[in-house]
Amino acid sequence: MTEPNAAPMAKLDKKKSIILGIIGLVIIVIIFWKVIPQIGDYSAAADALAAMGPLAMVVIGITVLIYLAVYGLPFMAATPGLRYWKSQQVNQAAFAISNGVPAGGAFGLAVQFAMLTSYKIAGTAATAAITAVGLWSMFVSLGLPVFGVAALSLSGGDMDYSWVAPVGLAILTAGIVLFILIMRSPRLALAVGNLCNKLVRPLRPRIKALKDLDVVAPITKFRSDMYDLLKRRWGQITAAQLGVIMTQFLIFYVCLRGVQGWDKPGTSALAAFGAFATAQIMLMVPITPGGLGTVDALMISLLQSMGVTAGDATAADLVWRAASYVPQIIVGIVALVAWFRTAGRTYAAAKPEEGSEPATA
Repeated sequence: MTEPNAAPMAKLDKKKSIILGIIGLVIIVIIFWKVIPQIGDYSAAADALAAMGPLAMVVIGITVLIYLAVYGLPFMAATPGLRYWKSQQVNQAAFAISNGVPAGGAFGLAVQFAMLTSYKIAGTAATAAITAVGLWSMFVSLGLPVFGVAALSLSGGDMDYSWVAPVGLAILTAGIVLFILIMRSPRLALAVGNLCNKLVRPLRPRIKALKDLDVVAPITKFRSDMYDLLKRRWGQITAAQLGVIMTQFLIFYVCLRGVQGWDKPGTSALAAFGAFATAQIMLMVPITPGGLGTVDALMISLLQSMGVTAGDATAADLVWRAASYVPQIIVGIVALVAWFRTAGRTYAAAKPEEGSEPATA
């Protein structure tokens, strides 16, 4: 059962979700239909894919299995008492919803909360775990482009994208400083909340949603809910999130080398990491699920700046997307169905009282 003091869940606007979903789909189609052909080469990519041998397919399959296994770790790290297989169900199901349903991010958070509380995790602990995993994922996504640009520089690539490093570093630094101030003491959390209220005040007459917004209460509650968890488990959460992103890169690198041919000279791991990590900056432009299309266009361009042919760059990106996206959507659907057939039915029958589910912050 959920706790009565957990924050209320944000209501899903079906009309808005449909509109955002259609916009995202149109953008994806435009990018893959019009933009990527201007950057890459679908015809040469098809030839490169046809030349891939069975060894490349086997190696890619093994890396996908490793990635899927590691993907279950973040919630186990952030939720005391949660076993590995239940952590897997939570994260995989949320991935399938967030990346397979139009504007499914908010719905994915709600499903995570439902699953955690059905596993006898207290409502406040579930909310804290969801928030911690989301925050750490954002920190990693912001930090990656900084290291990516450094890797590109060391590899001697085209530095037309050097602007990514200062932008990512500035946002990351601001986020970490704000986070540390909030977590350091209740007094500082209150001060940050009051400062945010002052910054928002001039916008209130113009933006209806900000009219009655009080930032102090959610910030102080956030600190009280998160402090103990992060004090004890920030190391495990960090390691789990780094494991997820590095196994994702591993898939990408073996896809690239598989397309190029294992028996031929190819792109170094450092150069490939530079392209992969720098392209993650496009995740900060949340117009498509998982940066689908936006990340791909930038990554193909970056690979070519490192000397990869247009065909190999395009083929590697397409194989990486298929290998890391399709199996995980399938696993997520299976996890969601398995949960609903067991604990999910019990949770749904319980009909938690309104105001007992988490905010989708």
